[in-house]
Amino acid sequence: MFRVAALLALVATLAACDVLTEGYFKYAKAVESDLEQSTGMKPGVGFSWQNGRLETVTVTFPRIYEARPLGEIAEVVRRSVSSQFKQTPEDIVLAFSLGKPTSGTAAELGETN
Repeated sequence: MFRVAALLALVATLAACDVLTEGYFKYAKAVESDLEQSTGMKPGVGFSWQNGRLETVTVTFPRIYEARPLGEIAEVVRRSVSSQFKQTPEDIVLAFSLGKPTSGTAAELGETN
């Protein structure tokens, strides 16, 4: 009897984790769509959660966004994440991909530390 109860508890826990994870993936896709409409660029959205609590959401744009000041875009990201994920994460990380360097190394370009 104990084994059956333990197995049922394990199955219920795994099912709950799957529901949470799938829900978070839907929320991440909704943030991507929302921000693509707002900025014209589709970011990648990732998340980290532990024990059912949303810890971090990372929003990475494919290049630097220059159409608006950074503070404005940060606020747009914050609002989208908070509304789409249905809870406010502990932290939101906003990133921009710099891509592959166009040419030369820092030394060749005359840059020094």
